[in-house]
Amino acid sequence: MATPADRKYSPDHEWVLVDGDEVTIGITAYAAEQLGSIVFVELPEEGDSFAVEEAFGEVESVKSVSELLMPVGGEVTAINEALEDAPETVNNDPYGEGWLLRVRMDNPKELEELIDAASYDASLA
Repeated sequence: MATPADRKYSPDHEWVLVDGDEVTIGITAYAAEQLGSIVFVELPEEGDSFAVEEAFGEVESVKSVSELLMPVGGEVTAINEALEDAPETVNNDPYGEGWLLRVRMDNPKELEELIDAASYDASLA
């Protein structure tokens, strides 16, 4: 699956799609593939706030449990509630319907610490 060029990426394999002062966050196709079949996603509550690199949830697969780390700090404005009943959506469509949450950023300058798609792909090689 191609890495979308319209997002920023963290070294922890989260992606960030910017929309004004809010971002949508998910995990990359690479991360989903490494995890294997995802069976459960634990997400925070709307209104919760997190600092950059703070754990905000977990993804459980048949192979392991992995922490999700916040790529930018801010307040959670929405979570993907559909993942409660269909966590496998993260595997099937990580850059679309498998998104995890939306966050209103505290400091948009934190986006400068993230990398573009080409640099992310190069980091996997």
